[in-house]
Amino acid sequence: SALQGSSPTDVFDTWQESDFSPCNWTGISCNSARYVTGIDLSNRNLTGSFALDLLCGLPALQTLKLSGNSLGGRVSSSINNCSTLQHLDLSDNHFAGEVPELWNLAGLRVLNLSLNRFSGPFPESSLRNKSNLEWLKLGDNPFDRSPFPEEMVGLRQLRWVYLTNSNLEGRIPPGIGNLTELVNLELSSNALSGEIPAEITMLKNLLQLELYNNSLSGKLPTGFGNLSNLGSFDASLNSLEGDLSELRYLTKLTSLQLYSNHLSGPVPPEFGDLRNLVNLSLFSNMLTGTLPSKLGSWSEFDFIDVSDNQLTGPIPPDMCAKGKMTKLLLLDNQFSGEIPATYGNCSSMVRFRVLNNLLSGTVPAGIWGLPNIVIIDLRWNSFEGPVTSDIKKARSLSQLFISGNNFSGFLPPEISEATSLMSIDGSFNRFSGEIPQTIGKLQNLNQLILNHNNFSGSLPDALGSCSALKELNLAENSLSGEIPSTLGGINVLNSLNLSRNQLSGEIPASLSSLKLSSVDLSYNRLTGPIPPELANEAFSGSFSGNPGLCSLTTGCFSSVHRSSYRTLVMCLVAITVFLVLLGIVVCFKSQKAESSSFRDESWDLKAFQVLTFTEQEVINAIREENRIGRGGSGEVYRVDLVNGSTVVVKHIAHPESDICRTNSSGTVSILKRTSAWGRRREFEAEVAVLSSIRHVNVVKLFCSITSDDSSLLVYEYLPNGSLWEQLHGDQSKEGLGWPTRFQIAVGAARGLEYLHHGCERPVIHRDVKSSNILLDEYFRARIADFGLAKVAMSSAPSDDSSYSVAGTHGYIAP
Repeated sequence: SALQGSSPTDVFDTWQESDFSPCNWTGISCNSARYVTGIDLSNRNLTGSFALDLLCGLPALQTLKLSGNSLGGRVSSSINNCSTLQHLDLSDNHFAGEVPELWNLAGLRVLNLSLNRFSGPFPESSLRNKSNLEWLKLGDNPFDRSPFPEEMVGLRQLRWVYLTNSNLEGRIPPGIGNLTELVNLELSSNALSGEIPAEITMLKNLLQLELYNNSLSGKLPTGFGNLSNLGSFDASLNSLEGDLSELRYLTKLTSLQLYSNHLSGPVPPEFGDLRNLVNLSLFSNMLTGTLPSKLGSWSEFDFIDVSDNQLTGPIPPDMCAKGKMTKLLLLDNQFSGEIPATYGNCSSMVRFRVLNNLLSGTVPAGIWGLPNIVIIDLRWNSFEGPVTSDIKKARSLSQLFISGNNFSGFLPPEISEATSLMSIDGSFNRFSGEIPQTIGKLQNLNQLILNHNNFSGSLPDALGSCSALKELNLAENSLSGEIPSTLGGINVLNSLNLSRNQLSGEIPASLSSLKLSSVDLSYNRLTGPIPPELANEAFSGSFSGNPGLCSLTTGCFSSVHRSSYRTLVMCLVAITVFLVLLGIVVCFKSQKAESSSFRDESWDLKAFQVLTFTEQEVINAIREENRIGRGGSGEVYRVDLVNGSTVVVKHIAHPESDICRTNSSGTVSILKRTSAWGRRREFEAEVAVLSSIRHVNVVKLFCSITSDDSSLLVYEYLPNGSLWEQLHGDQSKEGLGWPTRFQIAVGAARGLEYLHHGCERPVIHRDVKSSNILLDEYFRARIADFGLAKVAMSSAPSDDSSYSVAGTHGYIAP
């Protein structure tokens, strides 16, 4: 009866009232006197709420384990009636609310409430009088921001502490040195600051120390090498400085991660003698010098990432000596010399990335054909020689990045057997010969970039079989012949660049069916008409340098034509400017009369929140001096209300209105009304979506006010404007700090998550961009402008939604 709700589990099949003793039930343990001493229902798919207080009637209960289920609800203070408890584990559930003060559980040895939804103050008071406590795990709960719990440093029997992601702030107290029995200390993903206290070096039994993702600063404390049993140390994503010399005596290290700090100096030579080291991650620091030649040669070394430093010298040759290495990441350094031949036999390698170094020589042939390799990234070095036919063995290879080198020779036809390839970037090399016909077998290929090489011959028709290809760039080669019409059959092709070759013939009409966002066929020998679908302003300049090309709308690309075309355009511009000026004069003369007419219209107010203002107060404020901008579907006004608060009003004209239309009294509207039905639809969409939404990261709609000619939407006012203004406008000079940027990104993500998964019917915004993310006074994000939003009616797409594209160019997914 303690469990309320249904659970898809058979754990209770043995719990029969007819069974005189519960000691035979699954998950129950008893003492010799047949009293229940333990309940272990961990990982049993339990759901619903669990009335813990009902279990406290068991007089000998010492152990209660409910971890790894989906139990929810609150934990009441009646848990204190379980005064004999020694082991309480409620981890990895959905318990919520504040943690009650556990004043009567003095015998606790294990307290594990991690991975739940507990909130409120950090439960430091529950740590009082817990002198027997050995395991303390309260991490991964959204507690209020709290200082480091001083009560904890008095619990000298503690062996295991897990307080990761607990919203702790301030300094780690020197008293941490009192916990000499600790073997594990995890304080990651908090807001801890200051230096790592020197007293931490007194924890001689420590096996694991996790401090990553805080705001710690200063150097590693003197004597850190005294932690002689330390096997795993992670202090990444902090602001630590100084060198690594204190770590050279940690001979039992298996994993060292200090990436994204301000560390400098050399990697200690002693690291080459670490016989247990399997993981080394030091990227994004300022380290200099060479890597120890014996690094990783003693153990089953797994990965190294020392990217984004200033390291020099050769790559250590034996990091894959035991055949277990999966990742070699040395990007953005100054490593030199050749790639050691030993890595050509490293069949376990998954990621091999040496981008942007000073490496040279021929790549060991075996590297091209490593059976488990997913990415080979050799960009921007001085490698030479061919890509060998060994690449046919690389059946897992997804990304081949080799641009910016001196590779030469043919692209091997065997590349088609690397069937997992999705991206090939071989640009800025010296490849020659024809592009192999076999390339059409790469059904997963979505990016082929081979510009700035010496490829010749015709484009293979088989390229049209690359059905997943989204980007094709073969610019600045010596390709000839016609453009294959088969390219028009690649429905997902989004970017096409064949410029600066020797291509001839007509542009295939089949290209008209593609939804290209970028096309460049300039400086070839193309002739004939440009397909009308491609002859638009978006692709201006994409066909220049082809004297034989003609446009059906503007004639041939000759110098005479261009001159006359320029004259025609200038005339049209002059006429347009005159008409616009005339319209402005007419509108200006009529503004005063329309202002009163606008206020006299009959308005209908529909409230979606409790209002503290009247419709007339809003309508009277729709004046030119209050206009603060123009949205995608109308003018935007700031309205300062009598009660001292501020709102924002969006004005949307109805479609039957014309620009500067005269009304019944002979006056003309100050509010420029358009004849676009789209605005009416956007108004209806915005009201339909926002009127029912209540979320802290979605802009609040107070009400709509409508008349025959106009509609007004009244929103909350957000003083920090849009994210676009903060990034690119005048405010951008002050800059957004990274914590603020992170807060904005997470807030926007939470708003989108709610729209997609929290609403009764999912809402698809369809125009997410920085100008549609507004910021309140604390820089908390609000998603706004739902004019293009759609409410999902069912899981199956409708005919119109399947193929229509909505949004802003530059923000629409390819």
